[in-house]
Amino acid sequence: MFKDLFNTTISLLLKPSEAWGRLSEKRTDDHEKFLSGFVYPFIGLVTMVAFLGILFTRKEFDIQIALRAAILALLSAFGGFFLASYLLNEVWRSLFKREKNMNLCQHFVGYSSVLMFSLNILLSLLPEFFFLRFFVLYTIYIVWEGAIPYMEVKESEQLTFVSFATVIIVATPLVLEFMLGLLMPGLKF
Repeated sequence: MFKDLFNTTISLLLKPSEAWGRLSEKRTDDHEKFLSGFVYPFIGLVTMVAFLGILFTRKEFDIQIALRAAILALLSAFGGFFLASYLLNEVWRSLFKREKNMNLCQHFVGYSSVLMFSLNILLSLLPEFFFLRFFVLYTIYIVWEGAIPYMEVKESEQLTFVSFATVIIVATPLVLEFMLGLLMPGLKF
């Protein structure tokens, strides 16, 4: 399970066009297998590393702060994934006049979020490298490469699709994290 997760992640980060080509061939795979074999382990890993990162990168050993970080990471990653999938599905129907397909949108958001999940893991362990957050812009390229082969967007609509999809995929977890911070100030640490 983790071998497939690792291989897919590395191929999407290093050679997105080839990875999207392979993923588009097995687009009709079992949706539950995708969620339980790719998205949930990634979100679990983000949550676990957020917890451990706080425990081992701070001077004080405070489990309460580590639990807050894990809760915030879990809610922003999990909620961000599902909210981004829902929003992309709505844009897919209303703007591109395609039939709603939540499974397809969840697959696309999940695979396109690989970089953000990986950066969250890395930055939880190495918080002093905050400048690595700028690499989230590489998500634009990952989405660009997947728009035509995976989502089967017309070439004339590719730029519009990439613009909307990238904003949705990148901004949703960030906005959710910000909103959680406002609604539950105890989660700030």
